[in-house]
Amino acid sequence: MIKKVSNSTTKLIDQFGRTVDYIRLSITDRCDFRCVYCMAEEMTFLPRDEVLSLEECARLVKIFVGLGVSKVRITGGEPLVRKNALWLFEEIGELEGLNELVLTTNGSQLEKQAQDLKNAGVKRINISVDSLHADRFKKITRTGELDKVLRGIQAAKLAGFENIKLNTVLLRGVNNDEARSLVKFAIEQAIDISFIEEMPLGEVGHARESTFCSNEETLNILKSEYTLTASTETTGGPARYWRVANSATKIGFISPHSHNFCERCNRVRITCKGELYLCLGQEDKIDLMPLLRDHPNNDEPVIEAILASMAIKPKGHDFDLRRTEAAVIRFMSHTGG
Repeated sequence: MIKKVSNSTTKLIDQFGRTVDYIRLSITDRCDFRCVYCMAEEMTFLPRDEVLSLEECARLVKIFVGLGVSKVRITGGEPLVRKNALWLFEEIGELEGLNELVLTTNGSQLEKQAQDLKNAGVKRINISVDSLHADRFKKITRTGELDKVLRGIQAAKLAGFENIKLNTVLLRGVNNDEARSLVKFAIEQAIDISFIEEMPLGEVGHARESTFCSNEETLNILKSEYTLTASTETTGGPARYWRVANSATKIGFISPHSHNFCERCNRVRITCKGELYLCLGQEDKIDLMPLLRDHPNNDEPVIEAILASMAIKPKGHDFDLRRTEAAVIRFMSHTGG
């Protein structure tokens, strides 16, 4: 569905009346970490010609912004390991109509790139940190170095980013005992933190029911330690926030299992292959790469495909922890974090 509004922009509205104004664009499937809930230990990555060029990424962002999208999150894999990734941020950072250019990263490259990203127009950074114990961090990420990520957080602060948020996935029996200490760290750093329930994507046979930690349980643990006040604040995504008394920190909870947020879904995802996924937990998609490459000087076929995709955006995902197989046999790194 297409709808003209008073400021002459276009809005994307799906079959359930939800406005899509937020895209998450993966610019690479590669990463220097191998987080257990995101990737297999041994990954086969896409050949270069099957990945969107940075110019194609920029073209897609411009098309979506022209269709009323006001928030763009660049993801991966790890987006900052993509060669010349900074060019993309500089190319789209000042687009008229783009209110928020956001980055999700594992933090490993921020020590070197934070200031350039700030200068390019990135407004907010989400940094994945699942443990403050170096050995446990290494176990979860398989290859990551905690000290390097902590230096990246400091570099982002020094660069002047005022909106830094940690993203944490708690796994029972792995790191679920760190909820309090991670919040304490966020408060000390005057940054935010969100807890994300593990999603059933990826390898068959992964026993997610045994490692699953509900955000409701985490919230109750934190309430015993901190004075929390429910907030109506939003960053345009699915998180529900609580303010921590006497601090600058808010705690978000993204709960695809325990508190389904599909009724207000405002986003779509684009993989580094140019696949437009209408829902993280479903396989409905439109392949945009062939249209981009077959029509290098004409955006209309791409625009028509995007508009048509609104008719197949599903009502919601179908995550069920009781399944022995993943809901979608597609790694999180493939779809984009």
